[in-house]
Amino acid sequence: MTARAADVIVVGAGPGGAATAILLAEHGLTVQLLDRARFPRPKICGEYLSPEAPRVLDRLGVLKTVDGLATPLAGMRIIAPDGTVVSGEYRAVGDWRPYREHAMAIERALLDEALVERVRALPIEFREQTRVSDVLVERGQAVGVEALDRDGRVARLSATLVIAADGRTSVVAQRLGLRRAHRLKRMALVTYVSGLEGCRDYGEVFVDPPDYAILNPVAADRANLSVVVPLDHAAPWSGRLETFFTARIRHLPHLARRLAGARIVAPVSAMGPLAYEVGTPRVGGVLLVGDAAGFFDPFTGEGIYAALRSAELAVETAVGALRTGDCSRRALADYGRARRRVFGAKARVTRALQFVISHRGLANLTARVLARRPGRLDVLLGVIGDFVPPKALVTRHVR
Repeated sequence: MTARAADVIVVGAGPGGAATAILLAEHGLTVQLLDRARFPRPKICGEYLSPEAPRVLDRLGVLKTVDGLATPLAGMRIIAPDGTVVSGEYRAVGDWRPYREHAMAIERALLDEALVERVRALPIEFREQTRVSDVLVERGQAVGVEALDRDGRVARLSATLVIAADGRTSVVAQRLGLRRAHRLKRMALVTYVSGLEGCRDYGEVFVDPPDYAILNPVAADRANLSVVVPLDHAAPWSGRLETFFTARIRHLPHLARRLAGARIVAPVSAMGPLAYEVGTPRVGGVLLVGDAAGFFDPFTGEGIYAALRSAELAVETAVGALRTGDCSRRALADYGRARRRVFGAKARVTRALQFVISHRGLANLTARVLARRPGRLDVLLGVIGDFVPPKALVTRHVR
């Protein structure tokens, strides 16, 4: 069957897709939002929101709800391979001030449901349990998608613009031949733990090459535990993840001591390879938001903020293109330029950090330098937290 055309079809109702749909609807555009899941649904995630994410959530009208569900994080504590501990806080750095002077940890099911409830309150056609199977392209222009509903019926849904926010396994990116493998091959193993002493106000990062682990306290006695390891180390254990996970923790001595007496309270889930690249669409009528546009590594926790911020950027381009009636590849190129302007410098910092944490001696040296100059760690956290420009890392007058 063929449905009436919408201005925009948004594929994926996670943070990036929901944010995109909300902002488009507030511009008076007709929006169809499609997701293969039924909400609320579980999602593998580090469950971290940077200090700038609340600005976008406030704009979306969900910050008050999220505040009642999230755990504020005053900063991050980093433990180097040799046991050196450095702690930094999310604070104003020179003239750069965060929207909130804390990050937040929140379970993805709760965050996603808050955004979806906002979607339901707007004139958005939201279709759950609808799996997009293909992108419809005519004469070099995307004109909609093919989708299957919960009963397996095929629908051809038409729209002037398709925005893919369907995550790391994006059907849209795959059908358009845009996804490419990345040389950085890692896997994340994620679960929840309880019974941790003093795990409330700070996130904790344990660096122990070739691995690292992150603890995020998402509730009073519940922390998200993510352990990132080389893909080829974990892949042979895909049928026995819990066995591999518990054994691996024993090889990270500082993490093992931190978890002494704690309990794993959820199954171990795996996601990998983490890093992948996505090219620019070679047809018009398509934009990619969030993880659908590519992903590098979760060390800096940029995923959710990047999804929310890229939704803002995509909507700016989409609204202008739709108002002029030109959604050609050239007309949508502003979005790619905006993404490079907003995310490019931080991406370079992220890659530099990956080099540091991949080398034991360099990671120890960096931790010792930051321990002597704690203000520099606050600057680095500001960059990671999305409110300090990366140039501040080399600005001498910042203390």
